[in-house]
Amino acid sequence: MQTLKHTIGAIALSFMVLPALLSAAEMEDTITVSSTAFDHHGTVPLAYSAYGDNTVPQISWSNLPAGTEQLALVMDDPIAPTPQPFVHWVAYNIPAAASELPEGLSKDAEVTGVAGLDGMINGVNGARMTGYFGPRPPADGKLHAYHFRIYALDAALELPAGLNKTQLLEAIDGHILATGMLMGHYEQK
Repeated sequence: MQTLKHTIGAIALSFMVLPALLSAAEMEDTITVSSTAFDHHGTVPLAYSAYGDNTVPQISWSNLPAGTEQLALVMDDPIAPTPQPFVHWVAYNIPAAASELPEGLSKDAEVTGVAGLDGMINGVNGARMTGYFGPRPPADGKLHAYHFRIYALDAALELPAGLNKTQLLEAIDGHILATGMLMGHYEQK
């Protein structure tokens, strides 16, 4: 009888906890994310790769949900050999009124001097640097996918500088209203 009570209790608990465990990765993308540098599922040009000029590509978004107070962005490569996924860019404290991150954006931790992006922070990427680190897959014959994911948040969290992807996702947990993703591909031959 005691085992039955524990089983019933565990099942009841799972129904209460399950919705809270749904992550942003499991949300249906409703934000439209695009770039003037490449199309969704297109090839990221050499200039935006770490083999080229490592220039930040222009990234824009639309269709933000009502109540969006702030935005965050994570770019990663889910098939990188190690660590997996390899994080190429973490950006947060992006004002909800902004509609894009311009090409050539600074990689400094605190973005300054860019109209509409006051307070934006470039977090720490997988290379342990701040800002954008373009595609740099090994010449392994694999076409790598780069996910540029935008998060619409229900609060202006004003997070401190220095967060990596894991820390950012922990900080925005429970505040994500919607997501959207732009995917670019790159292969080093």
